[in-house]
Amino acid sequence: MAKQALIVVDIQNDYFPQGKWPLVGADAAADNAVRLLQAFRDAGDSVVHIRHEFTSDEAPFFTPGSEGAKLHPKVLNRADEPVVLKHFVNSFRETELQSILDEQDIRELVVVGSMSHMCVDGITRAAADLGYTVTVIHDACASRDLEFNGITVPAAQVHAAFMSALGFAYASVISTDEFLAAHR
Repeated sequence: MAKQALIVVDIQNDYFPQGKWPLVGADAAADNAVRLLQAFRDAGDSVVHIRHEFTSDEAPFFTPGSEGAKLHPKVLNRADEPVVLKHFVNSFRETELQSILDEQDIRELVVVGSMSHMCVDGITRAAADLGYTVTVIHDACASRDLEFNGITVPAAQVHAAFMSALGFAYASVISTDEFLAAHR
């Protein structure tokens, strides 16, 4: 069996209700991420945390050195779990993520986090293009309402559209319960 890693993408303070860029369902998604974190830790499998920080203080959220850019307390890393700092949507771009995975001979990624339509989408597509087998845990991801051409697209529809697209060609997209039941 190929080695797998849980990738916890951008579960950071600014995405929660008191943050600068709150997401719909951030707490529920983080609670499912916690369940997966515990399962990976109990199994002795790898966990890598991703933390996004913009390079400008003018950014709408995740400003450099801010409280909002810190990992949310629910999903803090342990000392043996690396935190990859990124400045782009794609977690592989100009980071050590691929080196960390290669050093551990990881070939399967289980992705959770935020935002479904942005960084979860970005890492999933990039990972598949790099040859990793990817599973996205849809109920451990969160999004927000978007606007296009004067139309507001509700977060649930944004999330569903992106999960559907990823499931079509880039990843297996399943729930936390389905994943945990299959990996007991």
